Amino acid sequence: MNMKAYVSLLEVCTDVKALKHLHAQILISGFDKGVHLASKLVIKYSEGRSLIDARLAFNQIYQPTASLWNIMIKEYATKGFCNEALALYCEMQDAGIQPDNYTFPFVLRACAGLSSLQAGKAIHYHIIRADLEADAFVGNALIHMYVKCGSLEDARQVFDKMSERDVVSWTLLIAGYVHIECVEEALVLFHQMRLTNVIPDSVTLVSVLSACAYFGDVEQGKQIHAYITKCGVDSDVFVETALLDVYAKCGSIDIANQFFEKMLRKDVVTWNAMLGSYAKSGHANKALMLFNQMQMFEATPNSITMVNLLSACAHLGTLHQGRGIHSCIIKRGFEYDIVVGTTLIDIYAKCRAIDIAQQLFEMMSRKNVVSWSAMIAGYAQNERANDALVLFNKMQLADVKPNSVTMVSVLSACAQLAAPQRGKWIHGYIIGCGFQSDLSVENSLLDMYCKCGRIDIARKLFDKMSKRDIVSWNAMITGYGMHGHGEDALDLFNQMQRSIKPNHITFVSILSACSHTGLVELGWQYFHSMSREYHIIPNTKHYVCMVDLLGRAGQLDEAHKLIQDMLLESDISVWGALLGACRIHGNTQLGEYVAKQLYDLEPENAGYYVLISNIYAAAGRWDDVAKVRDLMNVKGLKKTPGYSSIEVNNKVHTFLVGDRSHPQSRKIYDMLENLAGKMEEAGYVPDKKFVLHDVEEELKEHMLYSHSEKLAIAFGLINTSPRTPIQITKNLRICGDCHNATKFISKIVQREIIMRDANRFHHFKDGFCSCQDYW
Repeated sequence: MNMKAYVSLLEVCTDVKALKHLHAQILISGFDKGVHLASKLVIKYSEGRSLIDARLAFNQIYQPTASLWNIMIKEYATKGFCNEALALYCEMQDAGIQPDNYTFPFVLRACAGLSSLQAGKAIHYHIIRADLEADAFVGNALIHMYVKCGSLEDARQVFDKMSERDVVSWTLLIAGYVHIECVEEALVLFHQMRLTNVIPDSVTLVSVLSACAYFGDVEQGKQIHAYITKCGVDSDVFVETALLDVYAKCGSIDIANQFFEKMLRKDVVTWNAMLGSYAKSGHANKALMLFNQMQMFEATPNSITMVNLLSACAHLGTLHQGRGIHSCIIKRGFEYDIVVGTTLIDIYAKCRAIDIAQQLFEMMSRKNVVSWSAMIAGYAQNERANDALVLFNKMQLADVKPNSVTMVSVLSACAQLAAPQRGKWIHGYIIGCGFQSDLSVENSLLDMYCKCGRIDIARKLFDKMSKRDIVSWNAMITGYGMHGHGEDALDLFNQMQRSIKPNHITFVSILSACSHTGLVELGWQYFHSMSREYHIIPNTKHYVCMVDLLGRAGQLDEAHKLIQDMLLESDISVWGALLGACRIHGNTQLGEYVAKQLYDLEPENAGYYVLISNIYAAAGRWDDVAKVRDLMNVKGLKKTPGYSSIEVNNKVHTFLVGDRSHPQSRKIYDMLENLAGKMEEAGYVPDKKFVLHDVEEELKEHMLYSHSEKLAIAFGLINTSPRTPIQITKNLRICGDCHNATKFISKIVQREIIMRDANRFHHFKDGFCSCQDYW
């Protein structure tokens, strides 16, 4: 067989195994030294995706031509072997072969694949020396390399120097600007492109539409839509999906849906875009219905589909539907996808099924920072702050670096525990990791210090912030409110309006601040100004604040009338606020009426039964107390136990009423007995009406001394240095007797005692409380 015959056989050979057999015959025949035949072998091995064999064949060629070098460099670069491509380029130069306009684009592609700006700039210098910078193919490759390496400034310089720019040149730079979120620059560039009469392709249009979607500019999107229709490229499924995404992300869900229905061709990306838009805009039921429709059209869902569906279930907060999607995920084999697994953790956490979320997390074979962050956030959202902090420690031991989202959840956990020592440690960690300039982290630090009783540190952080958004102002105003600094909250609100417009959350914070400081008239003024001056329609939370404000001030009839006059349907939160006010002021008659409303609205909520029971107990109506408790037993309802906690040496200690389980229990009760004598000498008289049980008077006094607040204070006095502040957290409203007793204790021991209950902070010092006995 002659060389021509071997060449003909190589032309038709498509199987790598057959190719190797033919290669062996060529070696035996001695024709392997022929450049033409050897070159064909290299090309065929490359086409057959056998790079190792292609390289072996290449190495056997004596003095390969420039085209063969280019083929090998191209194959390495396009198949992701970027280091090998660059090494071969260096060998090419050493062999004295001059690279050309076909060599450099693939060498630059290898630099882009490695994100090596240094190597890319070195190749750029070689291009200049070879006088190939003006070549369009090379110029586009340079733009692509600089964009991929994150150097848009260099990419723009190359673009501006190009004498001729084709659609690829414009598209690469536009896409680069979109990628780094310089969307305005991308849109300006697109308009310049149109003025030069360069017709955009579908890739250009998808990039520009992505910019519109990011910018939320629906009008710009509509203009581009009209332009696309004029150009006749609107039938491209990728462009149509990008248009759909623009309308959806700009809030025009109805237009997006109409556009979706008119599309003749839909791929899985299209279905996902519509599903995702429904899920993110709160139309969760529509998302689930669309998924059923997707299956009817026999469109194959992917992992993104599952994530969108789970997001929809998370919005609904329905565990049943979440379980249904979970089952579908298992059937389709997506349970091992890390993004799907993380989203499952998120939905179970949001549906209050935190134990299932924990099991899923522990079963994950691969976990990334998002997985860890989702589980930490889940614990924090479900009031398992200790578990969140423990998991954060495990995350560090696993050598997984947290991100800003992780730190926001960790700070939330510290805030829940009112653990300032841990909070300060986390603050130091944040500075060490470089997250302190992240606005969401700064806002979380503000919130944490406010909720940990350190309003002074929170204000210092607030004043040092280089940038503040509405969340920053709201956090600080809320902090002042919960600490009873109503005037400071209102002053900050006035400062805020010079630079930023208040939103509905701001007014919740302001009305709450008025409530905690008894500023009834001002509260009314702010409530009415919402709609009159700021065009904000009051929602349920604003009405709750107003009912609370009026109720605390003893204006129970006005609070009741406000509920009756509500433009919204009254729910459990507003009636709950009124029942709490009835408890404070001992209004049994109105309390019974309000309790009836609450029983009808939420019959399984034990808290309201407990409140009316306490109202009866305070009035001495023990038969009615017994009836309420019997009713709770019949319904299987249990009272949330009151507890108080204190952080000492980075450990949180928790106490229940009458608790004797703590290792230092004997010392704690000895300390309380010692304090009791000194308090009575100072004029303290136990207020037995706060014992909500029908027992002997002597036993009532004994029960008062074993309240969880007092146990936590005694523990703090034993285990902290003299004169240092003691900080307590109570999960319920502080008992009236404990409030009075703590004032006496603060004066006797000469310590500031900071107590955070379910509603606000109390700062006890020298026998006085910051709330001025208004809480």
